[in-house]
Amino acid sequence: MAVVLRHEVGDVLRTRRQGLGRTLRDVSTLASVSLGYLSEVERGEKEASSELLASICAALDLPMSTMLRDVSDRLESVEEATEGRLRPTRLAPAGATAAADGAVAPAVPLPVSTSGVLRRDSAA
Repeated sequence: MAVVLRHEVGDVLRTRRQGLGRTLRDVSTLASVSLGYLSEVERGEKEASSELLASICAALDLPMSTMLRDVSDRLESVEEATEGRLRPTRLAPAGATAAADGAVAPAVPLPVSTSGVLRRDSAA
């Protein structure tokens, strides 16, 4: 089962709100967000923009960096619990080289423009 970032964000926000003893209405008013939308964010049904997250975090007296760190810690716990399942074996194509960390480098360089963007065709 894949971890969905918006679910983890919502759980962290809900835990903080409940820990402060605040209602959805309290936080939605302070954050200038509709109560319904805030509820959807907390349930992981909506992907909140960074501006909206900043507003919600401010209403919860929660630095965004702390919220993101808490989300990151939760994700790390899930990754550690599923360690073997998250890293599929990658086979190197013929002529490619594999680094010690498992990264695969193509045998032929990919066509890249001078701006560093991958070109659609090698003639461009």
